[in-house]
Amino acid sequence: MKKWNFKVESSPKEISKNIESALESVNGLVFNMNHDKNNSITFKMRKRILYAWYLFYLNSIVVNGKLSKTDIEKETDVEISFNQHFLWKLVIFTHMSVGLVFLIAVISGKISGASMYIIATTILAVGVILWIRVQKKYERNIQEYKTMISEILAI
Repeated sequence: MKKWNFKVESSPKEISKNIESALESVNGLVFNMNHDKNNSITFKMRKRILYAWYLFYLNSIVVNGKLSKTDIEKETDVEISFNQHFLWKLVIFTHMSVGLVFLIAVISGKISGASMYIIATTILAVGVILWIRVQKKYERNIQEYKTMISEILAI
């Protein structure tokens, strides 16, 4: 999870209206906004993933944000966190777990054969390669969201 904090010279309600109006027209984006009891506004946005293969092509970051009023009038503290989509975490964890279990079984002698050793290392390698690729994609996708939010808030 990565965090991004900054201050904007505007009220939280004005900022929430700007974000809502700008993201209203974006197709395929899930956007929710909640007004808390203590005068802060939280929002959550992510791209809608309809099919599993969309994970490879779409920006699969979940953005959580909080707009809080500061002591200075007409100033808002903006806190945004970026998280990887749960499905990516599940895919990577599954590949690495299955690969390690097979590898341990082959090494301990529970399963024998060179082909099982090749299968185990291949599955584990796919998990590691996916993890590396997803981390690079994660950084690019965060930058896309930062650019979009900066344009909306005119930072």
